[in-house]
Amino acid sequence: MTTRYEAIDAAAARIRRAHETRTPARNLRDLLDGSDVDAGYAVQEINTGHWLESGRRLVGRKIGLTSRAVQSQLGVDQPDYGMLWADMAYADGEPIPFHRTMQPRAEGEIAFVLERDLTHADVVITDAIAAIAYALPAIEIVGSRVENWDIQILDTIADNASSGLFVLGTQPRKLSDFDPRLCGMVMERRGDPISVGAGAACLGNPLTAVTWLARKMVEVGSPLRAGDIVLSGALGPLAPIAPGDVVECRINGLGAVRAVFEEEA
Repeated sequence: MTTRYEAIDAAAARIRRAHETRTPARNLRDLLDGSDVDAGYAVQEINTGHWLESGRRLVGRKIGLTSRAVQSQLGVDQPDYGMLWADMAYADGEPIPFHRTMQPRAEGEIAFVLERDLTHADVVITDAIAAIAYALPAIEIVGSRVENWDIQILDTIADNASSGLFVLGTQPRKLSDFDPRLCGMVMERRGDPISVGAGAACLGNPLTAVTWLARKMVEVGSPLRAGDIVLSGALGPLAPIAPGDVVECRINGLGAVRAVFEEEA
């Protein structure tokens, strides 16, 4: 009989194979309970350790499930998190090989970069504000190693919070330069709007999301550190993307960022 540990290890191997082969795999619910959040994080932790040993560089965290509607859909009452790796990052307008994506969807976000560690278990929002050096507009290109996005909470957490790639703007702004809660966001594909939202769509305020993450990372023994990038969560609906797309995200007071996807060979 397969033990829970063996099932978690098998699930981690399935996600790794999908990542390495760029071929989506079936979901993990034949191995583990689809509502088992702890199992999902155990799978994620195994693969995080594997990739660190393989030489990937950890540069921050992403926050997912910041929409109350999506939380309700997946049967959870809090966000989730995943790792940000250096090889996932692109700069504004830098060409992105489409083969690096998996079932990609784009979302507009605010990225925060820290200048102080956040190591207290009882981090409050003023701690988070004081720790942030600057913010950037960002496009997260979420992706899924699970076939047809057939995911429950277990699958998305195990799959590093359905991470893919991310694109950062290059003109940093201090928090005093814009309102993270009230700022409007529009994301366009070749000039046509594909997503509209505002900071308040992200847990009511993106800074609330950062505070939640800081507490959670202390809880799991991996606190946020100076220099870390935090993708704070979607400001509007996700939008599918295709080869050759040029996606621009504009956020009031924060500026714009473009994701440029190469045509497939």
